[in-house]
Amino acid sequence: MAKSAYQVIIGLEVHAQLKTQSKLFCGCSTEFRPDQPNQQTCPVCLGLPGALPVMNRQAFRLSLMTGLALNCNIAAETRWDRKQYYYPDLPKAYQISQYDQPFSSHGWLEIAGDQDNEEPRRIRINRVHLEEDAGKNIHDESGRGADSRVDLNRTGTPLMEIVSEPDLRSAAEARRYLESLKSLLLFLGVSDCNMQEGSLRCDANVNLHLTNASGEQIATPIVELKNMNSFRNVELAIEYEVRRQYQLWQKTGHVKGDLPKQTRGWDAEKAVTFGQREKEDSSDYRYFPDPDLQCVVTTLAEIEQLRSELPETPDSLKVRFCQQLGLSDYDAGVILDQGPEFAAYFEHVQQNCGDAKTAANWMTQDVLRDLRSQSGAIDSFFIDASTLGFLLAQVVQSRITTKSARDIYSQLRTADSETVIDAAAVEQVIADRGLEIVRDDAALDAAVQAALIARSDAVADFRKGNQKALGPLIGMVMKQVAGADPSEIRDRLAAAAGADNAGGCSG
Repeated sequence: MAKSAYQVIIGLEVHAQLKTQSKLFCGCSTEFRPDQPNQQTCPVCLGLPGALPVMNRQAFRLSLMTGLALNCNIAAETRWDRKQYYYPDLPKAYQISQYDQPFSSHGWLEIAGDQDNEEPRRIRINRVHLEEDAGKNIHDESGRGADSRVDLNRTGTPLMEIVSEPDLRSAAEARRYLESLKSLLLFLGVSDCNMQEGSLRCDANVNLHLTNASGEQIATPIVELKNMNSFRNVELAIEYEVRRQYQLWQKTGHVKGDLPKQTRGWDAEKAVTFGQREKEDSSDYRYFPDPDLQCVVTTLAEIEQLRSELPETPDSLKVRFCQQLGLSDYDAGVILDQGPEFAAYFEHVQQNCGDAKTAANWMTQDVLRDLRSQSGAIDSFFIDASTLGFLLAQVVQSRITTKSARDIYSQLRTADSETVIDAAAVEQVIADRGLEIVRDDAALDAAVQAALIARSDAVADFRKGNQKALGPLIGMVMKQVAGADPSEIRDRLAAAAGADNAGGCSG
């Protein structure tokens, strides 16, 4: 099947739960508590008679920040609508959402190009709107019985829906879009984007554009994919659906308009999509303005004030890390991929140690390795950024060696809970273990000459081109002169052995 047989058309609908303490229209907590179902509810989010909603101002503010960061046009006035549908996890039988007057629209998000085309791609954003979440249906899938329950804790949680135009052209590109969007939301601080807890969810609309035997441009029926709980599953589901649609078109010839739009789920275990239901149109939802909520007016001054408060985006941070700090594109990418707290920690470390590359090496190797092995977060790491920066500064200033710094780091990492890990603790380890590099040239010269005489066989091997032959000699010198820099010892040994060799040849 040739790649040119069709063009993949993908549009994504991303739902992000906003990082607020209370729900969108009531004061109930938004904390994730699956072990305490139906405890975070009230008459408002349950839709009981006489209960009136009040908009969460912080939720609207976070949404505006996202719209601005996605280069959207912010509406001067937006309103709330009721979206009618009937599911067990929607107690009001309607969802408060935004239909024809969303608070923002017509934006874009730039993503990296693929390996064949390094140019970045600008993906258009149709709209960003705000709505309340539904609850959660819980089904017993053990096979022991038909036990289904409803947890309404999540009902009314503020959701921001980000709808892209159908500009994505491959499953891999869809994944890059999602990764870029998640990174932006994290750095804005508007959502924790935890897919395992349902804070970030994605639906994909997929179909194919083809040319039939008559040369006519046609399109396959659009399918909406759901139940994808990771970016990898989004990618796999789209790849499978593309193959399925092409094979189905070859078999049936069905084109867009022949069949209603279908919603299909993703079975991660079987790696297949499966039919769920026919997709509703907007008319099926019977939208109408919510009579209990006023329109929201946003002034130009408020928008500009909020724009001035936007934090630095991942894209601008990457440019600064590479151009101003001299990091490689790879190192900057690894640091930013870990999130805003990790990036802020790195910045603090590099400011304190005085060398961004040294800080990046430790962050992407030692620190990241320990975080992953401990499944911890950088804000609870055993050593704070100031102390790590101080430790690395001793290396940058050639006071201790990199090996000594790693020894100190390891010793502090395994220290008991009563040990205060700060610059004073670093100084204490340096003093106790005699790790400061010795600057006694006379002692070094004497130790080097003694090593050359004692291991003339190693010197001969070195002169024949065996660079590793100096290893035992370096160890001998370090035993004689505690705290000497191994790299300096090697340079002295190489120079002395080379000089002896040159002298021998001339004789």
